[in-house]
Amino acid sequence: MNAILVALAIVPLAATILTWWTPRRASQVITILSGIMVFGLSLSLVPTTGAGRFLAAGPVLRADSLSVVFLIPTTFLYGATAIFTAGYLHPPEGEAGRRYTRRFFAGINAFCWAMVVAPLANGLALLWVAIEVTTVISALLVAIDDTDGATEAAWKYVLVASLGLGIALLGTIVLYYAGTRVFGASYDLSYGKLVAGAPRFPKDVVRLADILAVLGYGTKMGLVPVHTWLPDAHSEAPTPISALLSGALLATSFYGILRFFQISVRAIGPSFPRNVLLTFGLASLLLAALYLLSQRDLKRLLAYSSVEHMGILAIGMSFAAPLAIVGVLLHVIAHGFAKGTAFFGAGAVVRKFGTKDLRRIRDGTQVLPWSGPMLVLAVLALSAMPPFGLFRSEFLIVAGGLSDPPDAVAAVLVVLVTLAFFGLSWFTTGTMVVAPRSSHALAVERGEPSRFIVVAMVLGLTGLVVLGIHVPGQLSGLLHRAASELEVAR
Repeated sequence: MNAILVALAIVPLAATILTWWTPRRASQVITILSGIMVFGLSLSLVPTTGAGRFLAAGPVLRADSLSVVFLIPTTFLYGATAIFTAGYLHPPEGEAGRRYTRRFFAGINAFCWAMVVAPLANGLALLWVAIEVTTVISALLVAIDDTDGATEAAWKYVLVASLGLGIALLGTIVLYYAGTRVFGASYDLSYGKLVAGAPRFPKDVVRLADILAVLGYGTKMGLVPVHTWLPDAHSEAPTPISALLSGALLATSFYGILRFFQISVRAIGPSFPRNVLLTFGLASLLLAALYLLSQRDLKRLLAYSSVEHMGILAIGMSFAAPLAIVGVLLHVIAHGFAKGTAFFGAGAVVRKFGTKDLRRIRDGTQVLPWSGPMLVLAVLALSAMPPFGLFRSEFLIVAGGLSDPPDAVAAVLVVLVTLAFFGLSWFTTGTMVVAPRSSHALAVERGEPSRFIVVAMVLGLTGLVVLGIHVPGQLSGLLHRAASELEVAR
């Protein structure tokens, strides 16, 4: 099994190197094969980790149940986005097109490599490095189309994310200082050592580290008020990059917060870390729900939906019941599937209509006979409608919040999620179902841009239905084991 960890770290990196030197068609095949292989490898880890057990490959790579939970949506989106890209990407002809293709495929593989390595990194310092690498690569991919809007969004992303990661680095240093009281002046920041020594860490120092970590990694996760880069970057980036940013990168940043949470609850008890997450989560969910009611840009609408779901994750972790934590971890996986599928559908709409303006897009389910209805289903999935996975995960979160002990915040969560549903449902009915009635609406020919886009969306929706109707037994066991790693006695 140690060889699997090495393969997970090597395969995307090898694909990055190969796609830099191969023509477009070969790069597409290499990226698809790399994504499928890495997803298969991550699934093979599901039954191998348990409570107190982990896999390691040297001092650098380590995978426990929590790591594997976050690998699943990232590696799924790697493969699905590679398939989608084969139908979506239409670079210009000539040398300019070849340069664009080389940068695009090499960048996507490198980006996914960094996001795969992050949950496998054994320690807070290595985790910070991996997430910093995702920032550099993804910023270049946001700006790859070289438009004024894309360049501005990329610079804003770099500035805000770099500031946030600087704060996260400070939080890591502060936690290291807390550990010097137990381990001495020089030690490594591996998770096992930190978790074991956490009960003896100075409590005030850990509180400061926890706040800095949530604020710092929360910048990359898209928590309010440090979310400001997210709508612009998701809107201006090429659609495959938007799918990876929303479905995988935000979750990877949340993983960093959970590693600090895992240590903090053992050092200072659960109340303080949960209250910090609750504060950021409520602010994120409230603002996102309000913005969803007023969006007129398709990809910005999905971007604010991501802010909404990150708020749900933060609130879910503030509940005391173990059931809520299981729901949070299931939500991480289901959100990756749903948001990737929704962005794939948005890419089909933008490719077909040539615009992201919701006021000019009408009758999408008729114009796009396959991807149009599937986009509607993906949006309903994001609205937590049954029988999709997000319904099950949000149900578990709310059920956990209403029990043992009852938490009034669960009622607030339901109200705000319902408010967000109205914003998304307006988009569903007004854009994809309603026939053209105004001169602003575009008249386009019926048909799909590509079968590859349809295949990618079918894969995402299939996963969402499986997660909603019956979570496979081994995956359910993984979620419960990962939740137990985050729990402490209340």
